[in-house]
Amino acid sequence: MPDPSAPILIFDSGVGGLSVYDALRQIMPDAPVIYAADLAGLPYGTKTEPQVAARVAGLLGRMSERFAPRLVCIACNTASTIALGMVREVLEVPIVGTVPAIKPAAALTKTGVIGLVGTGATIRQAYVDELEAEFARGKTLYRIAAPGLVALAEDKLRGCRLDPGAVQEARTGLAAMQRGGQIDTLVLACTHFSLLREELASAFGPDVALVDGADGIARRIAHLLEGQELDALGPARFVVTGPVEAAAGLAPCLEARGFSPAEPF
Repeated sequence: MPDPSAPILIFDSGVGGLSVYDALRQIMPDAPVIYAADLAGLPYGTKTEPQVAARVAGLLGRMSERFAPRLVCIACNTASTIALGMVREVLEVPIVGTVPAIKPAAALTKTGVIGLVGTGATIRQAYVDELEAEFARGKTLYRIAAPGLVALAEDKLRGCRLDPGAVQEARTGLAAMQRGGQIDTLVLACTHFSLLREELASAFGPDVALVDGADGIARRIAHLLEGQELDALGPARFVVTGPVEAAAGLAPCLEARGFSPAEPF
């Protein structure tokens, strides 16, 4: 059994994984957690697959050596769809990935037309093709890249004034597709986007259900750690790559979530 203070390591390119952290806290409020934000590598969605795979595997290898986590959650759709298999080969602890919530969206849709917003890197992955083929057969799935929403979510958690243009652009792009007007379910295929639920709900309207994987990921983590002794020994930690000053604007939202001040990796 792991040391009771061994943490759950939640990894993301930025603050998007806080949507997973929030869901986890609902069912595991006292678990020891280290959240790692690769701010020096943000954004992932504009990088090539080899760049993302090498960066994620390298960072998680070093972080696992330093923090000795009991479980690693890659709370990033782009990183998971590209590097999940590689990371599982390298690390010897359970790895929980984040993949687009196509399965629950397909079960929820009434019109059979589903929208999916993600980063450019996520929406072109064969992994997403496989999820569509397995779980959305007979349905219509429209994908659109919305990279501007990543920056919008980062700005929101820093208390910046938001420009809704990126949200409107995603809505307009999906609506323009052949059956776009029939979309009744929208997959948020980036953990950053879950932090923009209010903005997306306002743009897409009350007839479009927003679906993400945060609750399912939290339940999966809890299941894998069932029966283990958990002792946080203090507040959750928030570590960042690159200059720690990059996280300065996040202080209020981190404090509200029970984190100690951001620290460099």
